Amino acid sequence: MRYSKQSLVLIVFTLVMAVLLAACGSSGNSVSGSGAAANAPAPAASEAPTAAPAAGEPSAEAEMVTFQDGAGEVQVPKNPQRIVDTTAFYTGYLLALGVKPVGVMQGAKDSPYLAEMLEGAEGLGDDVTPENILALNPDLIIVYTGTEGIDKLKEIAPVVQIKYGAKNYKDQMLDYGKLVNKNDEAKAWIAQWEARIAELKPQVQAAVGNKTVSILNPYAKGLYVFGHNYGRGGEILYGEFGLKAPAEAQKEAIDSGTGWASISLEKLPDFAGDIIFTCPWSGDTTDPKIVYDNPLWKGLPAVKAGNVFQLNPAADTYNDPISLEKQLDFITTSLLSVK
Repeated sequence: MRYSKQSLVLIVFTLVMAVLLAACGSSGNSVSGSGAAANAPAPAASEAPTAAPAAGEPSAEAEMVTFQDGAGEVQVPKNPQRIVDTTAFYTGYLLALGVKPVGVMQGAKDSPYLAEMLEGAEGLGDDVTPENILALNPDLIIVYTGTEGIDKLKEIAPVVQIKYGAKNYKDQMLDYGKLVNKNDEAKAWIAQWEARIAELKPQVQAAVGNKTVSILNPYAKGLYVFGHNYGRGGEILYGEFGLKAPAEAQKEAIDSGTGWASISLEKLPDFAGDIIFTCPWSGDTTDPKIVYDNPLWKGLPAVKAGNVFQLNPAADTYNDPISLEKQLDFITTSLLSVK
């Protein structure tokens, strides 16, 4: 078919206008969140972005490493970003390394030593459920060995199991350094801690001399006697400062390896040292005056001499690095004031 000159001009003009209109439409769609782009249809299946990994599955970019925990070997992210910690007593290890968990137990949030550093972390209460952990989208979960429901937690994210008291706090600190890829920071904390102990230990030993030291907590059925590895300053008093416990306390709470012993009120004089660190037991609501107002307590040499020092039951039960630093200040000041 032959076209007149006028018809050819009209056809070319129409094609040029079509191209220009298409270009304008493309430019309008490139504005994020406005104009035609806001109403654009969803991309076809072949154009859709890659789906996010399911809960418990690391992203393709996450480098995984092998970590030895209290139950064996586990694959964990090399640089975990969203940690849920259900241990409470070990939360301070993460904080000392500059790592804030996204979720922690309420006990950790209630500690005056840890509270400020945990601002913004979600409190999980006292009973952890997979549902409230899942809501935090963790890439690592820390629990104690024997925690109920570990298999369900493993469906959410890699789970690291910590055996309470199995390692001294320095070795545990090194382990946490490996876990969160902060090895140098862990070693640095230990170095500064040891330097501080080296400075204070001679002063403390000179002030205390041959006096014995006890850690005693009244509770519903009598008293708990604590040793070298159960918080409340035991790691510092017996471990770092090398102070002596009364013979019975040494035998039952330290040499036994348990870190604690339970005694009746009648046995108190055999376990009480010349210096006593004490606080109410945080595990029940028993009135500690049942012990503190008892003639046996009031007759103790430490009580008569004024060498009894009150610990904080909401904080001093912990033996993580942050809590230990705070305890060191209080314990040193107390021991240097011994009469």
